[in-house]
Amino acid sequence: MSLEKKVTQDKIEAINVGDWSVLQVRTKTAIIEDGAELSSSYHRHVLVPTDDLSNESDEVVAIANAVFTDEVKAAYVASVPIEEESGE
Repeated sequence: MSLEKKVTQDKIEAINVGDWSVLQVRTKTAIIEDGAELSSSYHRHVLVPTDDLSNESDEVVAIANAVFTDEVKAAYVASVPIEEESGE
């Protein structure tokens, strides 16, 4: 009996949100015994155009670089409300 934990990014989606896009990344964690999957779970995280990509896989970075153009980044920044400083 051999147990294996296999973690893969099994889905990377570019989702259009008007003038800009986000990337949704799904990570699958599977427990495999003798070649048969016993169980699996999923985790998703979302990346916006200004996010740091240094901890992402090469595949996610390549897709982000294609989707997050300078025009898309500017549209995203323009859509984010400006936070006012508190005078306390």
